[in-house]
This record gives sequence, C-alpha cells and structure tokens, in this order.
Amino acid sequence: MDSWFSKTIVDAKTTMLTEPFVHEFVRANIWHLRGRDVDLLVDTGMGICPLAPQIDTPADKPLLVVATHIHLDHVGSLHEFLLRAGPRHSAAQFDSMDEAVTYAYMFRDLEGAVSRLPAKGWKAADYRIQPAPLARTLDEGDRIDLGDRQFRVLHLPGHSPDSIALFEEADGLFFAGDAIYDAMLIDDLPDSDRAAYRRTMQRLLDLPIRIGHGGHGPSFDARRMREIATTYLSRTDRKGE
Repeated sequence: MDSWFSKTIVDAKTTMLTEPFVHEFVRANIWHLRGRDVDLLVDTGMGICPLAPQIDTPADKPLLVVATHIHLDHVGSLHEFLLRAGPRHSAAQFDSMDEAVTYAYMFRDLEGAVSRLPAKGWKAADYRIQPAPLARTLDEGDRIDLGDRQFRVLHLPGHSPDSIALFEEADGLFFAGDAIYDAMLIDDLPDSDRAAYRRTMQRLLDLPIRIGHGGHGPSFDARRMREIATTYLSRTDRKGE
C-alpha cells in the first residue's frame, strides 16, 4: 500500500517517513539522508508494509541502513535492505529478532494497533519481525562516512541497553533514535535502565547539536534538547532514582 507511509521533506537532502495509521505508541520516525557517495537510512518502522520501495536511493548507490536499537518500531523492515548496521550490544539478536528483545508481542495485544488495515484480512495477531543479521556492528566512537559527511556513533543507553545515536560533529546534525526525543520518554520497559538514562541525559546536556531528529515526535534544537534532558533529570530525581 503506497499510502501506508507519509513523507515529509525536511531539507534538500533529508526526508522523514512515518506510518500514520500505526498506533501512536509505536509510530516511529524513519530518516533518509542523501550523502554524496552513500545514502543513510535511520530506522525502518514496523515492517507492516514494504518500506524499501519508498526509499528513492538510486539502484547503483549504496544505502546504509542503521537501526538505532532493536525495538519493534525501529527494525520491522530492516530485513528488506542489504547493508544493515546496528548496535554491537544487541548484534547477535538481529539474527533471530527474538520477541523478548523486540517486544513484537506487545503489538499483537495492543488495542487499536492500526487505525486502517494495510491489506484485506490483515490481523495484528499475525504480526512478526523477520530476522535481519547485521553486516556491520556499531559502538561508541565508530564512524559512518557518507563521502561528504561523517557521523560519530554514540552509545546512549537507558531507554534500551543497546540505544545508539549518530552525531555529525561538523554540522551538528543528530539522529537520536530513542535516546532522546520531543515526547514522553519511555523508561519503564523490561530492559530500560533509569540510572543509565540519567547518565545519558547528563551527557546530552553538553552535546553541541544544531538540529536533532528523534525516533518519535518533532525535531528539536540544542535549547529544546537541554530542556527535555533537564526535565527528565528533575523528574527522576524527585522519584529518588
């Protein structure tokens, strides 16, 4: 279904896709950045409808697809792409997409999982994520080179133990995944770690971004990112965590 995805042109090189008919809880942002030599796709949504046909990278140009973490709303269509990269922390689990780490089972039980059926006879109860073994593993300090721009990998656990983000130091462009985003931050999943999340927020207070593109919600500037991080630190401090 071509209309399953919405597309927003962010700038001349950046497009954001999302799945507007998916429940808000798992409606993630998908980022396509056009580089000189290599294109970059950050996260792949739920995998309910094919994503690859929506990405307009030329057939003869490499497309590197990075999963910021292994949760269902970020890896659903990862198997559709050849050049797959993801966090070293969870790398082995991409071979099977074990539901204990993807939380795919949560979607099958989610009331109002979709507001519109993607196909006749589709059922959330049948939802599965296809295995997608990684071609490259990413960890703190690794570099991703698109030819005209380079991103540094940051390991930013808390929401999940494997959460990574991509930071272009020269321009301040920041693909944050679920490490931070402009919406209610989720820190109560079985693999969440609030102490680690607080350390991540402390680190992000001083990260000199120009613009941040998160895994959910609208994009944000450095001032707004500091507000989000400070609010989280204040809220969790009051809880004695």
